[in-house]
Amino acid sequence: MNAAEQATSVEFASKIATAVRIFKSHFPDLSVDLKPWTPDQDTQALVDPDSIDLGFHFPGVSRLFKCRSLLMQIRFYPDPVEQSYRVIGIELAGFDHQGKQWTLSTIEQWEFVGLTRPEAAAGQQLKQCCQQVISLFDAYSNQEK
Repeated sequence: MNAAEQATSVEFASKIATAVRIFKSHFPDLSVDLKPWTPDQDTQALVDPDSIDLGFHFPGVSRLFKCRSLLMQIRFYPDPVEQSYRVIGIELAGFDHQGKQWTLSTIEQWEFVGLTRPEAAAGQQLKQCCQQVISLFDAYSNQEK
C-alpha cells in the first residue's frame, strides 16, 4: 500500500520518513515517491494492505544500479494474538524504460535476481539500507500499526 496512505499515526509517519532518510543518506540524488501505485481499481486490487510501498527515482538511468527507479515494499504480517504487526522483510526492485530489471528479497537469500544486477558495491549499499530499514521497523513490531 502506498506509504502516504499507511502514515496513519505520527509515530508510523515518522518511521516512514526515517526509512526515506536512510535511502537518501546513502543516495542523495534520489527523489522519493510516497504514492508509487496508481489509484485505479485494477492496481488497487493487487496492492498488499500489510505493506509500505515507496518509490525512489534516480535523475537518469544509473550505471551503478542498472535502473532508473526503485520500488521498495516493506512487508509486514499481522499477529492477531499480540494485536501487532511484525516486519518480515523487504522486496526491492529496479526498473528502467524496459520494465523490471532486477529484484532483491530480504525474505529469501538476499540475492539480486534479474536480467541485470547492480554493480557489487552499489548492491551492498542497497542491502545495508534494507538492513537499516528492517531494524527500524523491528522496533515498531510490538506496536499496532
